[in-house]
Amino acid sequence: MRTPILYGSVHILFYRKDEVLLLKRQNTGFQDGNWSVVAGRMDGNEEVVAAAIREAKEEAGVIIEPEQMEVVGMMHRKNTTSEWVDFFLIAHDWEGEITNMEPEKCEQLKWFHVRELPDNMISYIRTAVEHKHEGLWFESVGWK
Repeated sequence: MRTPILYGSVHILFYRKDEVLLLKRQNTGFQDGNWSVVAGRMDGNEEVVAAAIREAKEEAGVIIEPEQMEVVGMMHRKNTTSEWVDFFLIAHDWEGEITNMEPEKCEQLKWFHVRELPDNMISYIRTAVEHKHEGLWFESVGWK
């Protein structure tokens, strides 16, 4: 029996009208130069909504109340050396102005129309953004 290597992460979907907030990764060693969403690894001993609230503050500088977060999707994703359980949450409201708080890891934050997403977007993030979010969804990625 092998020892599992399983990590948890949260991905926050910020929408305004027909736009979604994306960030362009840099200097991280993972998918640099590609567009993603505000996200991060769960630290351990941390509930999903609490982790998303922390990441939103750390990366985008906004405060979100727990009741403004909604888990809309989950993904079980396999990389070459690890497995991930990703939680996708919508931030229905927030306090403060969205600001790039980690310019060393994020080249740019930008709003994109949901039907005009950039070509160089991380594929599993594109899958999540393109979901209709009309109920909890689940995807398996990288299991071929």
